[in-house]
Amino acid sequence: MPERQIRKLLIANRGEIALRIIRSARVMGIRTVAVYSEADARSAHVAAADESRLIGAAEAAKSYLNIDAIIGAARDSGADAVHPGYGFLSERAEFARAAEEAGIIFVGPPGQVLAQLGDKIAARKLAAAARVPVVPGVEAIEPSAARDFAARIGLPILVKAAAGGGGRGMRVVESVEDLDAALKAASREAGAAFGDGRVFLERYLARPRHIEVQILGDRHGNLVALGERECSIQRRHQKVIEESPAPGLSESTRAAMIDAALRLARAAQYVNAGTVEFLVDGEQFYFLEVNTRLQVEHPITEIRFGCDLVAEQLKIAMGQKVWAPGAPRGCAIECRVYAEDARQGFRPATGAVVDLRLPAGPGVRFDTHLVAGAEIGAFYDGLLGKLICSGADREQARGRMLAAFDEFAILGVTNTAGFLRDAVASERFARADLSTRFIDELFSDPPHHDRAESDAALIAAALATQAPARGAENGGRTASTRSPWTELGGFELWRRQ
Repeated sequence: MPERQIRKLLIANRGEIALRIIRSARVMGIRTVAVYSEADARSAHVAAADESRLIGAAEAAKSYLNIDAIIGAARDSGADAVHPGYGFLSERAEFARAAEEAGIIFVGPPGQVLAQLGDKIAARKLAAAARVPVVPGVEAIEPSAARDFAARIGLPILVKAAAGGGGRGMRVVESVEDLDAALKAASREAGAAFGDGRVFLERYLARPRHIEVQILGDRHGNLVALGERECSIQRRHQKVIEESPAPGLSESTRAAMIDAALRLARAAQYVNAGTVEFLVDGEQFYFLEVNTRLQVEHPITEIRFGCDLVAEQLKIAMGQKVWAPGAPRGCAIECRVYAEDARQGFRPATGAVVDLRLPAGPGVRFDTHLVAGAEIGAFYDGLLGKLICSGADREQARGRMLAAFDEFAILGVTNTAGFLRDAVASERFARADLSTRFIDELFSDPPHHDRAESDAALIAAALATQAPARGAENGGRTASTRSPWTELGGFELWRRQ
């Protein structure tokens, strides 16, 4: 296939991932076009890009999910290609097809691949045909067939949406009497979220691990796998801590899982970056789904393999062959910091960033779009940034993560940094006792913090933001690093005493 040069790239996304793509494109000499909603007019990704285009109102449906507006912006700007990032339109077959029909390179799999793998029932069938283990399940959802399946496989069982993810359209059924209601509720939720109310049933795995394999494929038929990532620590079925390699995974299971991922990718004629995800129960693994895009947790793979996955995506999109990875090195851990209140069931939070203190040092990286004064609203996902720490082994990476959290603070927006530090500091994490039930089991009874402690922390935050000014008044001396915020524990309000 002849190569096609990308000279100008439109990024159909926002926030941290838009900045991430801009940086890789700049290194490659590719000009960038940012798109933004009315709510994001002053966002960091808009300022960082070479050009920008307003695409609509704050609501995602009127901006970042508006295919016509984004394709129009690409045409108007003269962009050769569009990168969808993750979330929003990144896995929408109709978006890839619209770009292709407009003569614009879509940096991702072709529309037909997105359509096949985006349907979980079709993906299950493809996996089974490729001899990839799947969780025992049934696609027929008539009440009688569902009851027959429950009787045959035993309870509990899991109802899942055929067209979605992120926990929407998912129900755990522990009683036959609840089955009909669960099917209807899951179908109703899936229809509202994805426009497709189809659901299916699987055997419920009580304490599985969630492990995924990073793949890259090109248009010449070449496929490579870049190791695996452990993604078991989740809240509301969404990942919050990831690491690579997966600790305690036997070499035989790792090799078999990577081989299965490549078999499935070949069967799907996969192109560009993607992730084949598995549930692991002991040494047995089962196909879960394929994420047909760049993953939030891609930096930990980049660190271990010494690569730039965004650059590889762009090269593949231009028709080049995949890069042959060398041997991975060390360990990398990522913690996703969200604008949420972990003590209130991870309730979303909003606010303005009053002050931002970011960690640094060997093996420490923080990917974010935040600056002081940034407004965190309710329109979009609450990801504030990703703290990524690496080391020669897992314990060194974990130690650097704990030290980095001790330097870190975002003031003005309730966030999950303290909760994440507690998780990484726990004995259970240290011994790699991981499953998708990790958070529920470790934090079943979070500590209560009274109003006086919260008020003290807020006062300390306000005082801490004045520290540079006080240093200047004292003849330019550097302010003490032991600010009132540090001394009172600040972001560590979650931390166990």
